[in-house]
Amino acid sequence: MNITGNVISGQVLGDTAKHLSERFGKIQQDRTALSLNRSDTSISKSIQLDLAIPASKISSMSSGEFVGLVADNPDQCIDLKAFYNRIMNNYQALAAEAAAYKPIPVVRQVNAAIIKKVFEQIKDDVREIIENEIANIKQDPARKHLLVDKKK
Repeated sequence: MNITGNVISGQVLGDTAKHLSERFGKIQQDRTALSLNRSDTSISKSIQLDLAIPASKISSMSSGEFVGLVADNPDQCIDLKAFYNRIMNNYQALAAEAAAYKPIPVVRQVNAAIIKKVFEQIKDDVREIIENEIANIKQDPARKHLLVDKKK
């Protein structure tokens, strides 16, 4: 969700949606209220701070919709850092592209018996290396104390 100050998210629920909504901040919204009674009509105008992207919007996004907040550099200021967007897929072009895919060629087919034979050869090689190293340690008085006698 967070990449060095940049935030991009799809649909999330609960506390995560609330956290994202608060991170996007608030924007000024002009409000106009109209009151009617028997004797007169009054109009009041005010400015309120509302969440730029409410948690309810984040938690109810559809597939392909996303919200984000981008960081800028001091020498490259970005005026509109927060965004809400939708990916518009060209499904006909995607289907045509998928239809043009070629199957992955089979490089070679390996027989299970060959795999088992190679595995057994590796085990034998490892066993031989261990036996040779133990023999070398037994012959070296400086390293002989490193071996533990299993009989004790």
